[in-house]
Amino acid sequence: MINGSKMQKKTILEVRDLKTYFNVGTSVVKAVDGVSFDLNAGEITAIVGESGSGKSITSLTIMRLLPSNVIDKNRGVIKFNDTNLLNISENKMREIRGNKISMIFQEPMTSLNPVYNLSFQITEVIKLHQKKNSSESRRLAIEMLDLVGIPEPQKRIDNYPHELSGGMRQRAMIAMALCCKPEILIADEPTTALDVTIQAQILELMQDLQKKLGMSILFITHDLGVVSEIADKVIVMYAGQVVETGPAIDIFSNPKMPYTAGLMNSIPKIDNEENKKLKTIPGNVPNPLYLPSGCRFHPRCEFSEDSCKKILPSLKEINKERSVRCSLWKNISL
Repeated sequence: MINGSKMQKKTILEVRDLKTYFNVGTSVVKAVDGVSFDLNAGEITAIVGESGSGKSITSLTIMRLLPSNVIDKNRGVIKFNDTNLLNISENKMREIRGNKISMIFQEPMTSLNPVYNLSFQITEVIKLHQKKNSSESRRLAIEMLDLVGIPEPQKRIDNYPHELSGGMRQRAMIAMALCCKPEILIADEPTTALDVTIQAQILELMQDLQKKLGMSILFITHDLGVVSEIADKVIVMYAGQVVETGPAIDIFSNPKMPYTAGLMNSIPKIDNEENKKLKTIPGNVPNPLYLPSGCRFHPRCEFSEDSCKKILPSLKEINKERSVRCSLWKNISL
């Protein structure tokens, strides 16, 4: 779903100059380095980029689920309904996490506890956040399993994770994340471990639930084919920074950043009649311990000039909806 609507919508989540740095021995890793973006109410925003670009750390920072070696947890602003999530107590954050903002992860077998059945795991969330008794919590849990398309939910609710297929486990994870009807759902590579048929079903399910519940989704992926199916807006990340943002329809039809264009060119095309080899981006995402000077993409960029090696470009606003981090974007043809 590429949505070209220009209607102004309420911003539900504002991220400003977010920095997440880690101590690694005597060095500092800048995993997220000055990231800013908005998530609008009722929209699906995709964060895309190669592995190591900072997508997942951005989502974990929003949820405040970071490891102990993080440096200074209050670098930047994450404003949800006028509350900066970085400044509230852990008890207050627990009231929001899993309730107002929920998250589903890439691999459900590592997210679902193997020693508890679905009933225990889903009702635990409902009891904690909605203060329901056991019978009411179980009834709501069965309703959610039914909503996400799990057959015979009255029986399946007593299953353990190993008794379910990969697609069923992911549906159960979605049911758990949505049982409190959150305002925001963060989905971190939720379809990567699934085959393409199940992947399509999960994407269709998420779009359907997003419309039914009116929630906002922050969808994190490296798969641009998925993005073209589901996103209203796209945020492209590279080496811990946002390098391009805009409506999905504009990003796909007219990318401004060479990195974004490189990602687009690497998508297999059905109408490739001449069986041409896919165009790839040379090299790899830089090690965050040894970031290049200047533009972080310049070692891999075919348009790179001497100035790119010296000056780190800022994220420049092209118009109210689009921004790009490239000093050459006006002079290159992608």
